[in-house]
Amino acid sequence: MNSWWDLGEGYGHRGHELEVYQLTCPFCMERGKFALEHRAVKKKPNSSKALFFDTFKCGNCAGYVMVLWSASEFGSFDGLYDFHVLPWPMRLEQFPDHWPEAVGRYWLQAHRSAKDENWDAAAVMARSALQVTLRGHGAEGKSLKQEIDDLAAQGVLPPHMKEWAHELRELGNESAHPDPAAGKSSADDVRDVIQFLDFLLQYLYSLPHEIEQYRQRRGGKQTAV
Repeated sequence: MNSWWDLGEGYGHRGHELEVYQLTCPFCMERGKFALEHRAVKKKPNSSKALFFDTFKCGNCAGYVMVLWSASEFGSFDGLYDFHVLPWPMRLEQFPDHWPEAVGRYWLQAHRSAKDENWDAAAVMARSALQVTLRGHGAEGKSLKQEIDDLAAQGVLPPHMKEWAHELRELGNESAHPDPAAGKSSADDVRDVIQFLDFLLQYLYSLPHEIEQYRQRRGGKQTAV
């Protein structure tokens, strides 16, 4: 995004305007329980594009959030919007809508465990997120090792991602099948494999999603012409 006017153009959430259920209170973690307190609007010159500056009050704890959001300007993007919130929850509460629920559930638990410095739990949850992701892409095998090798042989996982997937697998195995003599998982190692997991999910889920949105936009423009 090169400009705030790009907000909601070609990516974001389905809908014509901001949906309050998307918002989580950063103070009490209640989701979707907000009332609009104030709105300011900045319109783009010679365009239907507008940026909305909304202030919402939480109906549970009376805390406030400020939301900058905008819907797409172009007809081919009708029904897309995106937003940014300040302040944001310090704890991850959501995963992208286009991710499978099981993948997102394990990913959230991996990140939350890492934030709480529960490194063994974070490693195990990252391993679970990896395995359910690979199986969702058709991996076959009697073990996670075989599943990784299978998707790499199919060309779904590039060589460097195959190597990192095995690193994540091994770290998760150490925590899932502990050896008292081996000691606890390294915080740096766990952070590294979770970062790899983030990259992997971007590659396998978010990038194809963004490409599909791009194709829909291009098709809409060509139809309009």
